[in-house]
Amino acid sequence: MEYEGILPVLKPAGFTSHDVVAKTRGILKMKRIGHTGTLDPQVTGVLPLCLGRATRMVEYLQELPKEYEATLVLGIATDTEDMTGTVTRQLDEGVLVSLEQVKQALAKFQGTISQVPPMYSALKQDGKRLYELAREGKTVERKAREVTIHELELTGFKAELPYPEISIRVLCSKGTYIRTLCVDIGQALGVPAAMSVLKRTISAGITDDRCLTFEEIARYAAEGSLQQHLIPVDQAVSHLTAVQVADEKVRAALQGQRLSPSAVQPVPQRDEVIRLYDPEQRFLGIYKREAESGAIAPVKVFAQNQ
Repeated sequence: MEYEGILPVLKPAGFTSHDVVAKTRGILKMKRIGHTGTLDPQVTGVLPLCLGRATRMVEYLQELPKEYEATLVLGIATDTEDMTGTVTRQLDEGVLVSLEQVKQALAKFQGTISQVPPMYSALKQDGKRLYELAREGKTVERKAREVTIHELELTGFKAELPYPEISIRVLCSKGTYIRTLCVDIGQALGVPAAMSVLKRTISAGITDDRCLTFEEIARYAAEGSLQQHLIPVDQAVSHLTAVQVADEKVRAALQGQRLSPSAVQPVPQRDEVIRLYDPEQRFLGIYKREAESGAIAPVKVFAQNQ
């Protein structure tokens, strides 16, 4: 059976994102599956998979904010910025830090911040992944990038010596490295730090309580009920404005013709990407109002002419 929609997977530890795709392909016996953002093997939590034609929506799902729960250890630094790496610095005397100091440090990371991507990351430089260069023992200069921390909440603090632990909840823009954020929080406190635990709790607007384990996916597929657990394509991009096209213009929209703004309601802003529906609320696809002409143009058509 060929499925279509968003499959919310609860990623276990020890799997790469590609491993999850491969495992799911084996369970569902279908090839057209794509993930919506890389998670390191030790990270658990929400990994939405796009099935069938839904793979065309990956770019829109990746744009949405993500939420994480993380724990960092103060007094220890590693080459990977988390506890899976080799320790590069360790304060044998331990770290003495107060709750108030932690709160003051976290306050510095609200809003738009600058991050230098870690060497152990999948970013490419001169045609090579940074982690490939890192494994060769090389360190190259990386450009700082701006990311947005929408929310940063302290959820736990263990001040016991020698190595206190800070637990946080982070709602952030795409491209944010939580490992690097943990290291930078340590720097704000004047000590080395490394991430010890990370779980993604929201991705593409999907919360972890909606996700399925591999066992559940296999069971629902065997029962023939998995499609009922998939998130419809248009629901997965509900952050895009829903617009309805006039009945007499539906065929033109599906044929890829540009439409006058008067053919849809409500009229979107110029340069705005929208979800387009017919009068029966059938999802037609992703369209965009062109900035210069003002016309409504197709981006990704989903429905077929009937």
